[in-house]
Amino acid sequence: MNVFETVNGRLFMDGVDLAELAAEFGTPLYVMSRSVIDDRIAELKRDFTERYPNARAAYASKAFLCTALCHIVDEAGLSLDVVSGGELFTSIRAKFPAERIEFHGNNKTRAELELAVGYGVGRIIVDAPGELDLIEDVVGSKYGHEQKSGDSLCAPSNDVAYRPRVLFRVNPDVESDTHDHISTGHGNSKFGFSYDSAELFDLIGRAIRSNIVDFEGIHFHVGSQLFTNDSRLAALRRALGILKEVKIRYGYDTPELNIGGGFAIRYTSDDDPRPFGFYLEPVMREVEEYCAAEGLKPPAVVVEPGRSIVGEAGVTLYTVGAIRETRADERKGNGSLRAPDASAQSARKFVAVDGGMTDNIRPALYGAKYEAVVANRADKPATEVVTVVGKCCESGDRLIEGARLQTVAPGDILAVYSTGAYGYSMASNYNKLPLPAVALVENGKARLIVRRQSYEDMLSRDLPL
Repeated sequence: MNVFETVNGRLFMDGVDLAELAAEFGTPLYVMSRSVIDDRIAELKRDFTERYPNARAAYASKAFLCTALCHIVDEAGLSLDVVSGGELFTSIRAKFPAERIEFHGNNKTRAELELAVGYGVGRIIVDAPGELDLIEDVVGSKYGHEQKSGDSLCAPSNDVAYRPRVLFRVNPDVESDTHDHISTGHGNSKFGFSYDSAELFDLIGRAIRSNIVDFEGIHFHVGSQLFTNDSRLAALRRALGILKEVKIRYGYDTPELNIGGGFAIRYTSDDDPRPFGFYLEPVMREVEEYCAAEGLKPPAVVVEPGRSIVGEAGVTLYTVGAIRETRADERKGNGSLRAPDASAQSARKFVAVDGGMTDNIRPALYGAKYEAVVANRADKPATEVVTVVGKCCESGDRLIEGARLQTVAPGDILAVYSTGAYGYSMASNYNKLPLPAVALVENGKARLIVRRQSYEDMLSRDLPL
């Protein structure tokens, strides 16, 4: 769904003038399109959950989470994947149905597990040695069946037979064609149990025999922003081998197979993401054929899309401030003025905005690429090549290298595309910059779903000497 249009030279998103929105709510400002989110969920349902029996999708909340987003996911009937006490607490505050929450994380604390058990989450994904012991101890101590924390959100449960369903995250030892920082299925990953380890099968056997938890299945995730399906299918074959071995060892049909997410989106015109069906049709075909050949009961298949639901639904608006042009013969390292040579940096035009790495760390963290437009002059030709930089006290605070923009001036509104995922959720207060607000737009209307952080908000937890 293309929700962008230019009217009288100004960029509109979902019927809302972005320059006017910046004037109303201030900048930096995250803007999310409800129409794009709904469209992506509708595609996922059409090509997966409504096409295949017993298929399910859990939104990966690490991409972007707030109370309003929990409500959108709930209304769509999706499950919710959380990885921390904070994400879980957000879902509880939003009254998201507990049975549709999956709790991930490679180092869950006891306090987090107590909150999860107290709320009665549907699934806990075991990711590390000793975690099953901790879960059984928390459940066995009947935490959640009585009010211990004094937190009214963690209401006592009348169901004394609550048994969390557990899955085991496996490391399939496959390489994915993506940045190292977001590749999660290789042999040296910090996540999961080796797919062929004795420890894994011993723990599965324990869970099957347990009178405290129910063994639900296997989970893997091979990485993020994947344009091809190769690593996912390679991991799938190893995961199916685990299901076969569980059946041989324990006579048990594994109920669920969670294949994670990682579906790519478009950040720049060079990207060519594929629809959900491109990735999921081969997966479902392989599961069906393997189970038929091996005499296994086909498991429910679960996916966990995050970025692919919200990434292209978001833009970030900035106000342009200082503009500076450098020369190729500027002073170098030791302070001497050198003539340009082959090793000298070329001249640059720096366009500084009122945000930066605090609201989008991805370019500094792993060289993520973005495209942008001057929202109040969107119909003009993009004739300038500039470096868009932030206001943080770091030379690496560069949002876009080689950005092609319309002629830009101080006071212009810059719109950076495809920032709906991992912008707000990874934002920080470095240099004591306040966290931006988040606006939701739909059919020509806009409203805040997260208010801007104030200076007072930032200092509200400070204590005097």
